[in-house]
Amino acid sequence: MSSEKNILLKIETLKEKIREHNYRYYVLDEPIISDEQYDKLFAELITLEKENPKLITADSPTQKVGGQPLDKFKKYRHREMMLGLQNVYNTDELSEFYLRWQNTVGSDFNVIGEPKFDGLAVELVYEEGVLVMAATRGDGETGEEVTQNVKTIRSVPLKLRGHFPKLLEARGEIILMKDDFKKLNADRAGNGEPLFANPRNAAAGSIRQLDPCIAARRKLDLFCHSRGKIEGTKITSQSELLQAFREWGLRTNPLARKLKTTSEIQSYFEEIEQKRESLPYEIDGVVLKVDSFRHQEELGTVARSPRWAVAYKFKAHEGITELLDIAFSVGRTGVITPVAMLKPVVVGGVEVRRAGLHNEDQLKALDLRIGDTVVVKRAGDVIPEVQSVIVQKRTGREKTVQFPRNCPVCDGKVVREPGEAAHRCINMACPAQIVKSLKHFASKRAMNIEGLGERWIEIFTQNHLIQHFSDIYDLDAKRLLKLERQGETSTEKLLAAIERSKQTTLDRFIYALGVPFVGERTAELLARHFGSLEKFLNASEEELRHAEEVGAKVAASIRQFTSNKKNLKEIDLLLQKGIQLETGEPKSPQTLKGKTFVITGTLPTLSRDQAES
Repeated sequence: MSSEKNILLKIETLKEKIREHNYRYYVLDEPIISDEQYDKLFAELITLEKENPKLITADSPTQKVGGQPLDKFKKYRHREMMLGLQNVYNTDELSEFYLRWQNTVGSDFNVIGEPKFDGLAVELVYEEGVLVMAATRGDGETGEEVTQNVKTIRSVPLKLRGHFPKLLEARGEIILMKDDFKKLNADRAGNGEPLFANPRNAAAGSIRQLDPCIAARRKLDLFCHSRGKIEGTKITSQSELLQAFREWGLRTNPLARKLKTTSEIQSYFEEIEQKRESLPYEIDGVVLKVDSFRHQEELGTVARSPRWAVAYKFKAHEGITELLDIAFSVGRTGVITPVAMLKPVVVGGVEVRRAGLHNEDQLKALDLRIGDTVVVKRAGDVIPEVQSVIVQKRTGREKTVQFPRNCPVCDGKVVREPGEAAHRCINMACPAQIVKSLKHFASKRAMNIEGLGERWIEIFTQNHLIQHFSDIYDLDAKRLLKLERQGETSTEKLLAAIERSKQTTLDRFIYALGVPFVGERTAELLARHFGSLEKFLNASEEELRHAEEVGAKVAASIRQFTSNKKNLKEIDLLLQKGIQLETGEPKSPQTLKGKTFVITGTLPTLSRDQAES
């Protein structure tokens, strides 16, 4: 045997040994050699490959150490939608979900329970057993390609084991173990760098580094739990999928369990909650999935969530702190929302300085006063809220809070309509509303002006380039290029996106106008009912209430909007500047009326939004 063949055989033997030890360590949790012995094998392979660079292959374990830095992340469109989960927080909500499952698939079904990681969702794409792509979830349809960074994660195999499928899209959660998180923050503190708030932020920040060597140093981990598209093997259930993942060398959580009844689910939930603090990673609940894929297909999806799975969340973390002040923010539709300004407090691993207060009624219900000692919770472990006041700690120096009668931004009139909890600034020219309204108008599901995000809207409004929707269509290259950091290419792209947006549908246009209480679904039903913009604008409250799902409150809001001369003038200007609306009544016979369609995956000629329209 030649010397080169000897070296090749030695390299292949070392690669197989290292893959086997990775599998035993990460998947089976049964290592048979020490870390020192593993490091020696790895060092030997690195040396041989350095001496024989022609023998290095893409699936070698040494290729996990990080490649060249990227200029930017590429977009990646998922073959099948990466859906989010609906949440439940108590046994009553769980029972409702379970009953819906039972009513659809019958009583003979199983549920798989798994810990819900507090990490970053990703998709791994394996072709012929080799990792060719890794991407973040993004908006569910399109994420960012982070392949180089994911390759640095030791628990992610570059090559699958055993009888793997031709194509596998494995979905999972990238996390940072608690101890590794503490060490990372200690190192950052020593270097004078800002600390990460929690392990999830650290994991997300690490995986989005353009330099994969940074990700490689941060000891990220990954657990697989779901699937996208699979070709070349037949798997019929979640339990089979998890078993197959393990056989192929992908790490899954050993705490996953098959359950049958709501009492079994509740016991499992309580067991995992008790183990929460002792686990080496952060979790914020359990995920429950109907086991059978056939049952999952029967249950389908709603909006962007599956009907066959739910997140059962733990009780929110709580903290106690002092209320320093109450600020009032103004939203897109003029709603004024109180915001609690707090003495910083760590709640569930996150420093909280602000917390939401819904409206004046909540302020009164809590009897909230500046200087109070308050209990703060993170609703669903995410959004901070003031839960209650510890009245016993009052000193008498606390100050009562008055809800503003004039807008805190423009000093315009504030009204509270009968039957509503919200106060609104009714000045459409209010600066606080303008930026948020313009952002909504340009958003993907409204006029879909790609590239016109909040940052540019703020710059354009500050430079007095746009103040109203119609001003967007007056933008030109000459004025845009005068702005700092605005280049020719980005200007051309933005102007092209603005031009494309002129061709739209009636329902998107109605939604883009930002009428209070009119969301996507209502806009679609209104467009279908009236068939033209003219009929919609001239409809009386009574006529509006004849539209499907439009009640008295929504009809009154629409009529108030369409009776406003400034609003009608703005709509007229938009039409004058080239907005063209696809309208028309549904054609007869209406063979699809009353049916529900769920669109997933990629379509050859349309986006999902276009197909749904």
